[in-house]
Amino acid sequence: MIKQSSPLPRKRKKKLQINILIRIVLSTIVAAGFNNMLIFLSIEIFKAWEQTWFRNMLPYVITPIFIITFILTFLLLTRRMVKDIIHLEQGLQIISEGNLNYRVPVNRQDELGRVASNINHMTERLQLQIIKERELEKSKMDMITGISHDLRTPLTSIIGYIELLRTESFQDQAEYDRFIQNTYNKATHLKKLLDDLFEYTRLTSVDTQLDLKKVDLYQLLDQLLFEFEPLAQENGIHIEKEIGNAPIMACVDSDKIARAIDNLLMNALKYSFKPGEIHIRMSMHHEHITIEVENKSTPLTMEQKDKLFDRFYKVDYSRSSEGIQTGSGLGLSIAKNIAELHQGTLTLQHTHNVFTFQLNLPSNVK
Repeated sequence: MIKQSSPLPRKRKKKLQINILIRIVLSTIVAAGFNNMLIFLSIEIFKAWEQTWFRNMLPYVITPIFIITFILTFLLLTRRMVKDIIHLEQGLQIISEGNLNYRVPVNRQDELGRVASNINHMTERLQLQIIKERELEKSKMDMITGISHDLRTPLTSIIGYIELLRTESFQDQAEYDRFIQNTYNKATHLKKLLDDLFEYTRLTSVDTQLDLKKVDLYQLLDQLLFEFEPLAQENGIHIEKEIGNAPIMACVDSDKIARAIDNLLMNALKYSFKPGEIHIRMSMHHEHITIEVENKSTPLTMEQKDKLFDRFYKVDYSRSSEGIQTGSGLGLSIAKNIAELHQGTLTLQHTHNVFTFQLNLPSNVK
């Protein structure tokens, strides 16, 4: 099958040809007019036609004058075009040497102006691509650093407790039991970190598949809150539910949605004021379902808010709960990825010390 050329480039080619042709015609008219004026002045004013030498020399003189006049006129008419072409060449040379901040001046509205605009657009896209690649490389390094740090801390503690047990550096059975329990807690925490990392890697994979089924989100959320409430009470947190009592059906991957909601609940539990309250709401709208988790905590700066969904990002200071082990910094990132896989969104509304995480899911995911 023969590929036909687009009519748009052909049209632009014709316009460029017509512009050059117009300049040729104008140059011809000016040269011819100048020659006719010289002949007229020589014959009518200076009476040169009566001179034999003039009549003999005229054919040899008039042609070079016409050619010179044509060339000078054509150069004058195309001077700006040539100047702009030189600017394009110089701009491309500067850009090719690595200066992606340079932009070719756009002084025309014709095809050359469009070429200059396309060069600038190409440079901007190349610059953005390089920035994106650098950010991706930095993200990879941050990820490696985060993994190394988060795995090293509990692993170091485990090795320390095992060394104490190995050398029998405990005073009595109670201290022995405490070392065993601490070792178990650190090992459990290490497993949780590895599980979060595995889940995040799986969710960000290009071939991630959802096991979509019709699920009653009311029943799912009510069960999650039933299991979560004892842990909340242990940490001085009261649960306020506004989820109704009617079934809310949606086509979702129940395991992943449960993971996302659990991550939001654990995040609220870690960083809420103690004692305090966590409000959970669920509502059905025309085309989507909204689940909200709201708690009160220490206000964030704008920079902290912008980074809150970044992987491995954790707020260090007073928002941390001493009663709960610090997480991997992947919980909110995992929840956001799960929402986006369901064609939904996870957003944060932050007003003073009130944090409202809003999970929006389509009522029917195709």
